[in-house]
Amino acid sequence: MKELSGRVAVVTGAASGIGFAMASRFASEGMKVVLSDVEEDSLASAVASLEQDGYAVRGVACDVRFQESVDALREAAVREFGAVHVVCNNAGVARAPGGGYMWEYDLNDWEWILSVNIMGVVHGIRSFVPLLLEQGEEGHIVNTSSGNGGLSPMRGLPIYAASKSSVTQISECLWGQLEAVTERVGVSVLYPGPKALDTGLWTAERNRPEELAWSKPRETQSMDGLKAYMSDAGVDFEVTPVSEIADFVVRGIREKRFWLIPESENNDATIRARADSMLERGAPEYMIQARELVLGGMGEGGK
Repeated sequence: MKELSGRVAVVTGAASGIGFAMASRFASEGMKVVLSDVEEDSLASAVASLEQDGYAVRGVACDVRFQESVDALREAAVREFGAVHVVCNNAGVARAPGGGYMWEYDLNDWEWILSVNIMGVVHGIRSFVPLLLEQGEEGHIVNTSSGNGGLSPMRGLPIYAASKSSVTQISECLWGQLEAVTERVGVSVLYPGPKALDTGLWTAERNRPEELAWSKPRETQSMDGLKAYMSDAGVDFEVTPVSEIADFVVRGIREKRFWLIPESENNDATIRARADSMLERGAPEYMIQARELVLGGMGEGGK
């Protein structure tokens, strides 16, 4: 899809971070954009900031955990702008690194993260792909994965890693199935980076549903806290601006690229290490490299 102007984009998790950066970039290309998020106050502020710049945008509150909520998002987009051409299944949540072993986590931790990060993508596909096919126009789906899981998992973030690995494989299967029925609808899987991201991901607890709360009090990790933790460990905290990620996504859509993996030596080394381990039928020793020990500390009693 080389021409974006006049087309319609829908972005979930668009009130801040990568989602808002993508929505802003689409709007600057002349697209009409529907921003959705579960955090209504922040969503309203995000929409207002783009409207002030004269862009054609609308905000729709949406909890991607529920199919009916995503269906309502689709209906609102069509009602407002008449069609949808680009869908970014971007909403995601995570627990901060560390805090114990996966067998000690609450079941609520698993249900909350998987329901947003996996089922949110599934719901987006079920809601929007039939519409994209029915329209008979060019369309594109972008699913946000992560280097942690999509490329190589960090042992300190097992639930998040599992969810993002699933997003990668769901996207591969979606690409294969769409290729069998149409050339008009493309698919991309996005790995933001290549450096760390200063987004609201690590403070996602602010939007955690009460029915999926922790069973016992636990400290949450802010971005400032994460930066301090890494600094104390002697690790440089370099950040990729979210605007660069949005630019990367636009290029990927125009070029109809599936793998949206930023070029970097670290990414290439990670991919090779994991592939070599599989080809050699060996142990996943890349799981214990120094960077992983910092970002994925296991908490008290951990190794």
